[in-house]
Amino acid sequence: MAAIAPASSDRIVEIGPGLGALTGALLSRVEQIAAVEIDRDLAARLTRRFGAGRLELHLADALSFDFASLATAGKLRVVGNLPYNISSPLLIRLTSFRDVIIDQHFMLQSEVVKRITAAPGNGDYGRLTVMLAAHYDSETVLEVPPEAFDPPPRVDSAVVRMRVLAEPRTGALTELGAVLSVAFAQRRKMLRGTLLPWLATQGVEPAGIVPTARAEELSPTQYFAIAELVAQARRA
Repeated sequence: MAAIAPASSDRIVEIGPGLGALTGALLSRVEQIAAVEIDRDLAARLTRRFGAGRLELHLADALSFDFASLATAGKLRVVGNLPYNISSPLLIRLTSFRDVIIDQHFMLQSEVVKRITAAPGNGDYGRLTVMLAAHYDSETVLEVPPEAFDPPPRVDSAVVRMRVLAEPRTGALTELGAVLSVAFAQRRKMLRGTLLPWLATQGVEPAGIVPTARAEELSPTQYFAIAELVAQARRA
């Protein structure tokens, strides 16, 4: 809760409130929150516990929910304990709502947080790292060991803070996705056998890329620049 530091006027949206542990803590700080819960039984339990007045509950799948519909009274602060099986696709989906979100605080499996915050050259660095770096400044704010839960899970968890940038670091987001898909499809291969031949088919010859480098060695800034070149070539 200290990491989120909600103000009474914040428009808080919780994804997957479950049994309401975080929900209760949030409602001790703000008058009302919105929540998206897919489980009908849990949703009914939450409504009985907190009341419809303070908890604006939406029975829906977060992977298809329109978060912009919750921002009519101001930008959102999004929080949640995200399950592993939907964490990556949900994080990518939320980028499409960046214009209505201030920041995001999520508890995730530690390995996912490491992927989000990884530096180039690290084994955790990959497509998710770069795609999210186009939209957010991300940092790990808390490590959560298994014994913090009852019953304890078999994995470590961590809380990540993701602040939405005023503008994306590249306007060529579609091209960035394509570039990263090619680069990391065979991440252990050198770029001369993966990304560089593909770029040649797009009419792009980026400067400063070492052919013997591997995908994880290029920085987000380099990937953004390559995506811009692909976008320019496609417009030409």
